[in-house]
Amino acid sequence: MKKAILAAIILAAIPFAAQADDEDDAKPEAGLGLAGLLSKSNRQSLPNITLSAGQPVSKAPLTLKSGKYYTVKIEADGSQELALEGAGFFRAVWINEIVIEGIEIRPLGIDSIEFDEAGEAEISFVAIKPGSYHLKVPGSTGDSQQVAITIE
Repeated sequence: MKKAILAAIILAAIPFAAQADDEDDAKPEAGLGLAGLLSKSNRQSLPNITLSAGQPVSKAPLTLKSGKYYTVKIEADGSQELALEGAGFFRAVWINEIVIEGIEIRPLGIDSIEFDEAGEAEISFVAIKPGSYHLKVPGSTGDSQQVAITIE
């Protein structure tokens, strides 16, 4: 009877022993690791978004993958009071935090972000809902005043 109990304990412990070896977590093929979606192997920085009077918001459209963790920096040069709106996009992602001048904000959700003067904000998020979205300067109609975002 003791041998059967010992064998059952050893068999039950095998999956946990495999997880204990976390040296492989840094390798992309190893999966997400213990931090899940927030693991370093799942993170990617996006090109900066720029808010400047008469200048394009972004150089190219963005293509994101659902379940991937992203960081994007939004920079305003102060040439004009400008904002970015995109309620559809902000509802298709889970926002981890917004960092403004070293202050970390963990919002439940946002519709837009506005700059009254020069500054920058960094938004980190996980893309969730596949689809096509836009972040744009409110009231603008030009293609250069928005960034198209596709979540696959």
